[in-house]
Amino acid sequence: MNQFRAFIAVDLPVPIQESIEKQTARMRQALGDELVRWVPVSNMHLTLKFLGNVAATHVDFLKQMLTQIADVHSPFDLQVSGIGSFPNLKRPRVLWVGILAPAGLASLQRSIEAGVTRLGYEKDERPFSPHLTLGRVRQTVDTESLQLIGDSLTRTQLGNIGTARVNSVHLYKSDLHSDGSVYTKLFSAPLKKTMDTNLR
Repeated sequence: MNQFRAFIAVDLPVPIQESIEKQTARMRQALGDELVRWVPVSNMHLTLKFLGNVAATHVDFLKQMLTQIADVHSPFDLQVSGIGSFPNLKRPRVLWVGILAPAGLASLQRSIEAGVTRLGYEKDERPFSPHLTLGRVRQTVDTESLQLIGDSLTRTQLGNIGTARVNSVHLYKSDLHSDGSVYTKLFSAPLKKTMDTNLR
């Protein structure tokens, strides 16, 4: 296969994924699968850049770029908290769990955006909005059901789920299947270790 869909992301620790699953279980159950295509929690990650179609011959360039960028960014902590939807609660299309992003995340994402743009990938015109995708509202949903989803989101209180340590970035391949996407990690670049040495 000469081309595949790919994205760059940071992972979430399993305890955070499990906590999200537990705290959103009631809402998932109430809305069901007919209204929303839910993302399996094991697939949850924070996307820093969706690349679209990538040529297999280009992977080495992406690895090199990620290594160089990761080498100048220190590890940082992310706080996972809150719930909402894009574009808004009245017209929910993407349901998300919020990220309280430190300066380190914004800086890392900007560097990756600049790096992939130099490699010829399209620049994102929309500002970076860190979030974890919980589910996507199905296209066939009517106005009444959209209101039901919005109300359910409003009633779901998601407090501070936890803190995740980010110490590496990953290049993922995404395969679309009838029952959802399958993600394969192609490469990981560790962030520079200066902060970690002080924590031991």
